Amino acid sequence: MTQETLKQVEQPEIKVIKRDGRHVDFDTRKIYSALLKASSKVTRMSPLVEAKLEAISERVVAEISERFPTNVKIYEIQNIVEHELLAANEYAIAQEYIHYRTKRDFARSQATDINFTIDKLLNKDQTVVNENANKDSDVFNTQRDLTAGIVGKSIGLKMLPPHVANAHQKGDIHYHDLDYSPYTPMTNCCLIDFKGMLSKGFKIGNAEVESPKSIQTATAQISQIIANVASSQYGGCTADRIDEFLAPYAELNYAKHMKDAKRWVAEDQREQYALEKTKKDIYDAMQSLEYEINTLFTSNGQTPFTSLGFGLGTSWFEREIQKAILEIRLKGLGSEHRTAIFPKLIFTLKRGLNLEEGSPNYDIKQLALECATKRMYPDVLSYDKIIDLTGSFKAPMGCRSFLQGWKDENGQDVTSGRMNLGVVTMNLPRVAMESNGDMDKFWQLFFERLAIAKDALVYRVERVKEATPANAPILYQYGAFGKRLSKNGHVDELFKNRRATVSLGYIGLYEVASVFYGGDWEGNTEAKDFTVAIVKAMKKACEEWSTEYDYHFSVYSTPSESLTDRFCRLDTEKFGIVENITDKEYYTNSFHYDVRKDPTPFEKLDFEKVYPEAGASGGFIHYCEYPVLQQNPKALEAVWDYAYDRVGYLGTNTPIDKCYQCYYEGDFTPTERGFMCPNCGNSDPKTVDVVKRTCGYLGNPQARPMVHGRHKEIAARVKHMNGSTIKYPGR
Repeated sequence: MTQETLKQVEQPEIKVIKRDGRHVDFDTRKIYSALLKASSKVTRMSPLVEAKLEAISERVVAEISERFPTNVKIYEIQNIVEHELLAANEYAIAQEYIHYRTKRDFARSQATDINFTIDKLLNKDQTVVNENANKDSDVFNTQRDLTAGIVGKSIGLKMLPPHVANAHQKGDIHYHDLDYSPYTPMTNCCLIDFKGMLSKGFKIGNAEVESPKSIQTATAQISQIIANVASSQYGGCTADRIDEFLAPYAELNYAKHMKDAKRWVAEDQREQYALEKTKKDIYDAMQSLEYEINTLFTSNGQTPFTSLGFGLGTSWFEREIQKAILEIRLKGLGSEHRTAIFPKLIFTLKRGLNLEEGSPNYDIKQLALECATKRMYPDVLSYDKIIDLTGSFKAPMGCRSFLQGWKDENGQDVTSGRMNLGVVTMNLPRVAMESNGDMDKFWQLFFERLAIAKDALVYRVERVKEATPANAPILYQYGAFGKRLSKNGHVDELFKNRRATVSLGYIGLYEVASVFYGGDWEGNTEAKDFTVAIVKAMKKACEEWSTEYDYHFSVYSTPSESLTDRFCRLDTEKFGIVENITDKEYYTNSFHYDVRKDPTPFEKLDFEKVYPEAGASGGFIHYCEYPVLQQNPKALEAVWDYAYDRVGYLGTNTPIDKCYQCYYEGDFTPTERGFMCPNCGNSDPKTVDVVKRTCGYLGNPQARPMVHGRHKEIAARVKHMNGSTIKYPGR
């Protein structure tokens, strides 16, 4: 039965009552598709078999129409299908159909069975222990958090609206961080108001902390704030414009050294003495902060996902802080000078400040370039483009989630102290495959899933509003979220009027277009327009929801760390191996160019730039692949300069792996058991430093294995990076 024939079958005016209580239109094509799928598992397909299935399908539809003129429950449909298969003596197909339904029922039950999931944890199932790349599942506190997460996830699924829980379990959507939310009404990620906390003081535990009197004390306080904030939410946190808000405390050091100099140093040498001492203080303070963050473990068993935004300061103190951050990262951690994974460094480029040769901070840009070629960080923000995309300038919250421009009651632009309330991601490749190449069907399914995602996001908002300031004092009472509430205040004061964002995520635009236009669609204008239209449709929906609820719903280009595997794995079970879709064993992050292709950085940026502009401004990052760049920072600078007016946020992927047995530096070979030094064959995590970009931030896949799909994507990227060179436009 062809798709055209199926369209011609008269659709009864019947509503199907799903298990989760939803009423959906009765679609006769789904019955035939289910029969076709079951049959393909047990017999060779032929025109004769297809004709039999068509006849059975028609009998099923006829009986449903006769017995259920208005509404029919889903299990009634399944019973009729099974009866007609048995009546037609199609026992093998019936058995496969029943087996599939039973398997689905088991899966639904197991998702809320705490004992079943804990058993997976004890047996080190990779979908449980490797869900997050910056969690080390071998240590006790992470194991405790994973155990608590199993309980939280099981309870959370029962708390969600039934149709949302069902859609998550099936893989139609993904309700992010289900191990924390909705069981606990936690927020996601934020820009901490460090400036306000340091200047006004704050409280942690029983300690009343006053404003610091030196930059060393200021950075020590920052690390304590980060640890406490990360333990009170589940997402990343950012210290935005850290060079600017730390500068006043460096000035206090300078004043102290000048005071000492007046007693002990000759007058003509006093300023130089004070500057040199202050420079050393700045370096030591920033080095201490780097070590503190990398040695912190929060209550959820992981290193806090922390980003430092910097680069706009112009004073001597601000410049020295910028240089110290970069020099410390270049030096590396410990005696072996390993690449630090956190904090994520985000350097801002700005025309007239540091972008062009001859601008005041151009020398710091050169240092940032050297650092990126050797340590992959910093990523860079294009100052003017970020304003264009998001309405004001700010760094992302953690990985790629961006706040939108927002002004307080006094008309002042506010960024720090704001937050995101959570993410729900749509499985777009599934929508495309379920449509079977029918564009009208795609959009119908798309808007059905969009409605479910809306309900999930609204539920997130309502649940987070149930928190009290006493649940997370560091956030609500002591300044991390800016405005300080009383113990009995209402947390919604910090969320409503679009102060907070909540994000609609998406994954796999590459795979979606591949369903309709084939795997090499990137140069096809019609295909590109289709993917842009999807982003615009999500943006329009978010704008409507924002008007309806007065929270800022935004489109988020999901960093599908474990989701790249989960959605693909579930869809492989549903659709089998599909070329350019499930055969890769991973889905492509959001709008990114297929990693198996070999575009130049300039081609990749030109291709991707339209998606944040089309509406995905609530979260995005672009990155380009390079060969070894350590001897060629000018090549990277050419890309940074090219990107400035095109994209807002850019990361660098370049080989920086190192072997401490043979001292080879470059790109390690991906294998099924990890990454191996191509020079001596060493793969011991203790004597190799393997660093790869994981969904917008760095990770060590050798020390902490990632999910299978992510390993496959990195392997594909490495394959296309080896031996490649930077190609300039027009050359």
